[in-house]
Amino acid sequence: MKPDAEPDDRVAALLRDRLRAADEEIETPPGLWERVRSAEAPPRRAVFGARPRISWAVAAAAVLVCAVALGAWWLVRPTADTPPADRARFDASVTVFNAEEPCRPLRTLECALRLAKDPYAEYAAPGNTAGRVWHGDRLAAACVVTRGTMVTDESLISSTRWYLVRTREGAEGWLPGVRTRNTVEVRTCSADEVRNSP
Repeated sequence: MKPDAEPDDRVAALLRDRLRAADEEIETPPGLWERVRSAEAPPRRAVFGARPRISWAVAAAAVLVCAVALGAWWLVRPTADTPPADRARFDASVTVFNAEEPCRPLRTLECALRLAKDPYAEYAAPGNTAGRVWHGDRLAAACVVTRGTMVTDESLISSTRWYLVRTREGAEGWLPGVRTRNTVEVRTCSADEVRNSP
């Protein structure tokens, strides 16, 4: 198992190792395969109320399989601090960049940059706002959409990249790629993350 594997990958690898070890510990009862292959197996008596005889080896194997399944569930069960699969994980960061140099030191409404609700809608459309950010703000980033609506900044740089971000105040939204000069790798958003974004 790689030390830099994702937590889910590590849990899955650990579970596979434990299941493999449990599988290797199960022993076939002596003579089982000969009895299965035997064409001369005695016919079962069809007696009303008669109980079938179960060998202890089969019962022990069934209990062991149930114990392994319960252990596997316990290892991968959701816990209170495990985020749901459809929620984004904000484990990268980007810095906001404003192309208008006079606005960089100011935190005024005129110098604020918009976070959008939808990376596929028009950036300046009424109702497509999820918050405001300013030049130099460090934002937690979850993922990136590479083919969103094209946005061109004041210095005529264009991009179709949009980052799903969260501010320190907890506002979540989409930051156009032209509003950052990102230098870190950010993974591509899944369809669920895009659907469940603000």
